[in-house]
Amino acid sequence: MKVLKFGGTSIGTAENILRIKKIIENQKEPVIIVISALHGVTDQLIELCTHAAAKDKNFFRLYNEIEIKHLEAIKALFEEPMLTEVQSRINSYLKELSNIINGVYLLNDITPKIQDKVLSFGEIMASHIISKVIENGEMIDAKGLIRTNSNFGHATVNMPLSYRLIRSFFKNYKKTAVIPGFIASNDKGETTTLGRGGSDYTASLITAALDIPRMEIWTDVDGFMTADPKKVKKAFAIESLSFAEAMELSHFGAEVIYTPTIHPAYQKNIEIAIRNTFNPEAPGTLISKESKVTGDTLIKGISSMDEIDLITLMGPGMVGVQGISSRLFSTLAENNINIILITQASSEYTITFAINPADTDKAIKALEHQFESEIKLRNELVIRLERELSIIAIVGERMKNTPGISANLFASLGRNGISVIATAQGSSELNISIVIKKDILIKALNVIHEGFFLSHYKELHLFIAGIGNVGGSLLNQVRSQHETLLKDHHLKINVIGISDVKKMLMNPNGFDLKSYRDELERMGEKSDFDLFVQKMKYLNLRNSVFVDCTADASIPQRYTSILGSFVSIVTANKIACSSEYKLYKELKKTAREKNVKFIFETNVGAGLPIISTINDLIRSGDKIIRLEAVLSGTLNFIFNTISETVPLSKAIEMAKEKGFSEPDPRIDLSGIDVKRKLLILSRESGYEFEDSDITVKPFLPKECFEGSLDNFWTTVQKYDAVFEERRRQLVTENKKMRFVARLDHGKATIELTEVNHMHPAYPLEGSNNIILITTDRYHEQPMVIRGYGAGADVTAAGVFADIIRVANV
Repeated sequence: MKVLKFGGTSIGTAENILRIKKIIENQKEPVIIVISALHGVTDQLIELCTHAAAKDKNFFRLYNEIEIKHLEAIKALFEEPMLTEVQSRINSYLKELSNIINGVYLLNDITPKIQDKVLSFGEIMASHIISKVIENGEMIDAKGLIRTNSNFGHATVNMPLSYRLIRSFFKNYKKTAVIPGFIASNDKGETTTLGRGGSDYTASLITAALDIPRMEIWTDVDGFMTADPKKVKKAFAIESLSFAEAMELSHFGAEVIYTPTIHPAYQKNIEIAIRNTFNPEAPGTLISKESKVTGDTLIKGISSMDEIDLITLMGPGMVGVQGISSRLFSTLAENNINIILITQASSEYTITFAINPADTDKAIKALEHQFESEIKLRNELVIRLERELSIIAIVGERMKNTPGISANLFASLGRNGISVIATAQGSSELNISIVIKKDILIKALNVIHEGFFLSHYKELHLFIAGIGNVGGSLLNQVRSQHETLLKDHHLKINVIGISDVKKMLMNPNGFDLKSYRDELERMGEKSDFDLFVQKMKYLNLRNSVFVDCTADASIPQRYTSILGSFVSIVTANKIACSSEYKLYKELKKTAREKNVKFIFETNVGAGLPIISTINDLIRSGDKIIRLEAVLSGTLNFIFNTISETVPLSKAIEMAKEKGFSEPDPRIDLSGIDVKRKLLILSRESGYEFEDSDITVKPFLPKECFEGSLDNFWTTVQKYDAVFEERRRQLVTENKKMRFVARLDHGKATIELTEVNHMHPAYPLEGSNNIILITTDRYHEQPMVIRGYGAGADVTAAGVFADIIRVANV
């Protein structure tokens, strides 16, 4: 014998009812069927009561909708003569319902007793339909099986009596019983209900009474999920849970099973299988005395309650005073107010508890009455109310005696800017509960899920400014590496926002990187960087990274605000770190305080690990004494390219065409770009330098930098012969021209230097960079870093590497 319970979603349509018929027919042993109302009908009946009691004539429309839903299902399921028989029976139920609800309308009132009677029709009509669909089915009146007290709406079951009634009925029963769930009766035979979700409870009571070892609850999901799949897309089914784990998850919002259902099963050690009507091949979740240990994950699941209120009783009148807690909780109990979570300060100064918002006004009024003298006369206590909150609970028996669970939880939340308002954990260590603001619930759930269920993958959400040479190459690299990152590194990168010079667009689901330019062109709005940042903050996605691939001087002015919103920054834009020292320090300080990343490795040397190497040296206790570097790949390319057939002006033009130089190459030729780089390296080396602390000796006269860019191309040609003559002379001396930046004992200079064949910069080819780092440890022989230092692809690769570094924190 087995008990199968089918929820409302499983019988929402005629098609679904035929699904459950097939499931029942495939059982290899006799079954008892427990049925909920058709999908949505219980809510409609509640609404029907509300409108009728308020003399709102909309109740006629609601009644008609309920009638149509049942009669249409019958027409789709049956043929004559069964069609007429079932219609007749359902119409009699509908007529009885109509009479009751019309009475409610006339009286302009409804009692809990009458409402229970109205609500019972949903399960009764659905059960009658199912009993006629399955072979040898018979609907059984649940009121004759389950006896309760008269607490209408949420009656308490008399278990000994109910068990006797159930056993007596089924002693010699031979048919397939179809029992309306949720419904019971008191000693007077009046209809009572077991609370929303009570059909699960009905199934559990019958299973326990008959000592059946297993029951199945068929619903519309594959079982208990690691989190609400509507809020966490990466949630997956849990293979097994203990009774305790299932109760905790259910208590804190997991709607797969009605919490009281577990009590009879626990007492009789009955297994509860959660199965999916729409995916019957899925194994589902098995709830039993002991859960099966699978994988390395220490928690089994995350549940949440979307909306709760937090009430705090606080003040010196609580400290050391006996009976305060007793008076508080007794008052709430007397007013039938259910407490969801409790936490108390060890100083006894505060007691905080969470309740359903529907109970808040009643709770406040009751407490104000109970503690009237302490609040009004002695001014010793205060009641504080906080609204618009949510609760998240992480649950798992393996958390017990395992260090680091709380640290992981709070660190994950902190990195994403999620503040915890209250927390609670029992000595059993089965559950850690936190209270947060409601508007960040989805973000918090995803952060926690990602932090604990490491067997799957981590997600980064990118917001990219600039899709020119560097930005475009970056997006191509992200697209080409997508599968590798997911497979080998369990990392998924979603590009959520793109901003270009003309247009910008947010796609919360992520861009298709094969067609992002077309999408931006078709759907993008006019670029407004302030609005772009505003939208990025509004989305409030976990693991968000802003990527700046522009040279725009205005964008870095928003970096502090972005970091302050717990969004990491990866930037190829040198402006921020080479502007005023005050801003540079503020950005690093904000990133440190908010526990996010501010990475600008590509500001110097494109993809070369120059800044990170200097950082590592200093962190390990070394001191930077001297830096000597060729930091302009553009200028190195130019001086390597000049020849008898390629004059200076042509070499500059070639550098621009290859994407080595800035759009305006005068930025490179003036030494401004190298100056910015040396300023950044000096600051990273521990010097509080401003731009004015660096001396640059230009190698082109002032007139080359005056006027328009078109004027520059004309003017620079006048110096082709000068540089060709200098080049020829250096060839005879076995020397080359290098634009060298130096930091030497606190003095920073940049100038065009002639280096001989013994110098490490002499063989530097193409657009390569080189830096020689002399430190206390690397004193005799400096550390040398050499490689490509310019070009969109290598810079983009460096930015990509920095993004991966954010993911690896």
